[in-house]
Amino acid sequence: MESSVNLQHYNSITGLLIGQVTDKDHCTGCTVVLAEAGAVAGVDVRGGAPGTHGTDALRPENLVDRVHAVVLTGGSAYGLASVRGVMEYLRERNCGFVTGYGIVPIVVGAVVFDLALNRHRVLPDASMGYRACEQAVDNRVAQGNAGAGTGSTVGKLFGIERAMKGGQGFSSFENSRGLQIWTLAVVNAFGDVRSRANGQLLAGARSPDGQGFADAGKCLRELEVLRGFAAGNTVLGVVATNARFDKAGATRIAQMAQAGISRVVVPAHTLYDGDTVFALCTGEYTGVEVSVVGALAADLMAEAVINGVIHAQSIGGLPAHRDFQVKGV
Repeated sequence: MESSVNLQHYNSITGLLIGQVTDKDHCTGCTVVLAEAGAVAGVDVRGGAPGTHGTDALRPENLVDRVHAVVLTGGSAYGLASVRGVMEYLRERNCGFVTGYGIVPIVVGAVVFDLALNRHRVLPDASMGYRACEQAVDNRVAQGNAGAGTGSTVGKLFGIERAMKGGQGFSSFENSRGLQIWTLAVVNAFGDVRSRANGQLLAGARSPDGQGFADAGKCLRELEVLRGFAAGNTVLGVVATNARFDKAGATRIAQMAQAGISRVVVPAHTLYDGDTVFALCTGEYTGVEVSVVGALAADLMAEAVINGVIHAQSIGGLPAHRDFQVKGV
């Protein structure tokens, strides 16, 4: 039987680990990026319906200058309980912000709404966050129905009944001088996902008979109200680089990386999406401009979004990209 995930190997950035827990029985999961020694971080929240934890700490004018983990989780707001397990894992390893009263790990995170496929309401919790940390490795990540992408869906212009399967995707880059960048995306978009090369629909809202694409971009020209269809959407992302930047630079990278989402998701950044991108900078590589890293991050984020849908598999009665490929659509 074909595996429901694609295992992507990559050149790891020193100090960063990725782990995930996949609950296929309940169509949910949790993905954690660990930075036990700390990494300078920024964030950009572009969607109108975000579910986040700790993002205010990343504002450039605020005190905390680095984080120790980023949590991406299913379960909507309930899934933020997984943050506690990540904090406990880090506390046990003495990783965190030093206070006069012990270590406090700085953990940020964001959620996707996957409750439509989670029929039994078994949700990500502290235990799942802890287990995701235990599974963290530095040179491979699962794609498709994995981690926070397990219950993700796309193309919800006409509701979940005509949607398709989303997922978790990854893309990475290293140049000849040692600059490293990777992106991780959890694709649970309201909009359709299209090819960068030719605009071909890869996954999205389906026609009334379920056998073809409705094409959200064209349908929007005849719609004026979306409220009856739109609920529970988000693309989450993490950009990581070994380049050295301060919090303002990391924030700019996160902002520029959001462009990668809008290149392949139509429509993107709606009032009904919670699109949120974090950026992590570990600081070994110097001399590169922030605009260069941001531009590369946008390209990689677009690739990660596409990888999330092309590696997904049908679940909960919703077809995936590969099912339409078999039918020649």
